[in-house]
Amino acid sequence: MIQSRFTRAILIAIALAAMLLAAPAMAADKVYKLKLAETWPPNFPIFGDATKNMAKMAEEMSNGRLKITIDAKNKHKAPFGVFDMVRAGQYDMGHSASYYWKGKVPNTLYFTTMPFGMIAPEQYAWFYHGGGMDLMKKVYEPYGLLSFPGGNTGNQMGGWFRKEIKSLDDLKGLKMRIPGFAGDVLAKVGAKPTNIPAGELYTALERGTIDALEWVGPSLDLRMGFHKIAPYYYTGWHEPATELQFLVNKKSWDKLPADLQEILKVAMKTAAYDMYIQSYHESAENWAKMKTEYPNIKVKTFPKEVIAALRKANDELLAERAAADPLAKEIIESQKKYQKMVRQWTNISDRAYLNSLSED
Repeated sequence: MIQSRFTRAILIAIALAAMLLAAPAMAADKVYKLKLAETWPPNFPIFGDATKNMAKMAEEMSNGRLKITIDAKNKHKAPFGVFDMVRAGQYDMGHSASYYWKGKVPNTLYFTTMPFGMIAPEQYAWFYHGGGMDLMKKVYEPYGLLSFPGGNTGNQMGGWFRKEIKSLDDLKGLKMRIPGFAGDVLAKVGAKPTNIPAGELYTALERGTIDALEWVGPSLDLRMGFHKIAPYYYTGWHEPATELQFLVNKKSWDKLPADLQEILKVAMKTAAYDMYIQSYHESAENWAKMKTEYPNIKVKTFPKEVIAALRKANDELLAERAAADPLAKEIIESQKKYQKMVRQWTNISDRAYLNSLSED
């Protein structure tokens, strides 16, 4: 009896040891499945390419251990509900734009882009070397979320207008689709901003629900057909570096092994960069096409009077936000300080180089 118990104990110990030895191999073979909700329609160019590229890289780099399925807005039916769905755990991840959540969490808007702010290389430098990622963590962590840069469009155009903007009075009462802080700025000078999902923009413009809209730039605008209704195309001021975001549910993130967390970070960062250069390339191609194939498009720059008024309104609104919220003040001051520093280099490098060229 004693021998039998002793033998049984040895066998149990051997079995436990074998299980422990096998555990790393078992963990290495386990497949982790994540679901991602995006704000965009199915197969939406450039933006949708970023999510597909990210998921493909994550699966390949993990040797199949990390699989991410993507639901476009036609599947989840809530293009502006991505924040809530990822927060609730309905989805593990999301792909959208941080400034869409300004009505829920006002401090999220600073992490997309700001009027008269940094251009894309400057803003990426701020994110990864100037404290931007830490500030973004401060904003999202209380909601059980992580946010990562998710792809940049570069400098966006100022929008499509049915009528030419000749003075500040032309903005009074203007109904315009424009999100983010720029919408607040336009409201302050008398316009009526609104936000409309991508798939509804053309119809809203065609039916006169709005008088003007901004979307992205030549990379995406031409295929949307806005020029057929609103021929005045203005250069930008409001979104000099529009960064999308990958949202991640913190509980879903914590369930991933450390190596898969690193793989996911690399996949997101690489996909974001790839989207930036793809957007730049396609804007350049479509700009050339626009000049030759769509000669009726009238490219304009806002009058100095209008830009001055918008800048004044922008500065006043930033001061109000900084005075009302310590975290907003920290973010605003961080961006302002970094932009002042980095812009000196931009001016003496890129701007000086371009100004020195004789050709257009």
